[in-house]
Amino acid sequence: MTIDTTTEAPAANAADSPARGLRSKRAKAILAGGLVLGVGAAITLAAWNDSEFATGVFAGGAFSIEGSTDGTAFTEHPTDATAAPLTFAVEADNLAPEEPVYAGFAVQLTAASTYAATVDITASSAAPIASSLTYSVVETDTFGCDATSFAAGEALVTDAATTTSTAADIFTLGATTAPVFLCFEVTPAATLPQASPSGTVLWEFSAVSTTPLP
Repeated sequence: MTIDTTTEAPAANAADSPARGLRSKRAKAILAGGLVLGVGAAITLAAWNDSEFATGVFAGGAFSIEGSTDGTAFTEHPTDATAAPLTFAVEADNLAPEEPVYAGFAVQLTAASTYAATVDITASSAAPIASSLTYSVVETDTFGCDATSFAAGEALVTDAATTTSTAADIFTLGATTAPVFLCFEVTPAATLPQASPSGTVLWEFSAVSTTPLP
C-alpha cells in the first residue's frame, strides 16, 4: 500500500482572514486619516482685518502786541526806529533834580492773537543823562498818568536804571484788545547836572506767548 506523504498546506484559518482584513482596513483608515489631518494642517484661514483712521489739521497761531500813547489808538511799534514817543506832563528837556515827570502808555494783544502773553520791560540808553535818571511803572485802571494816578496804581517796576535794566514778567495780557494801562514815572537824581544835554531812553516791551486764549 502506498502511503501519500504529501503535506498539504494548512488551510487558511477562517478566523484569521477577517482579522487580517480588518487590520488592513484600519491601517488604510489611519493612513487616510493621517492624510486628511496633513491636508488640514496645511490650510491657513484668511485673517479678518479692520482699520480706523484719524486726521489732524494744523496751523500756526497768531501772536503780537500793540501800544498806544493815548489809550485809544493802538498800533504796532516793532522796532526802535518806530518807537512810540511818550508824552510827559512836564517837558522832559526841562528836568529838575528829584522832580519826577509822568507819561501814560497802554499795551494790548492784537485782535488776531490766539495766545495770552507775559510782558517784560527793558530800558536802555547810551545818553549821559541816563545815568542820572531812574524810572518806575505802575498799572492803572484807566488811561492817564500823573502823580495822583501813579500813587494809586499797582507797582510793576520801582526805581529801575534807565541806562540798562530789565523787569521780567511784570504784567499779563489775557484777552485780545483788552489793554493794560501803564503810568511811567521818571525821576532825576539829586546830582542831575544843570543844563544836561538831552538824551533818549528806549523802553522795549517784550511779550512771550503763554497759553491759548479761550
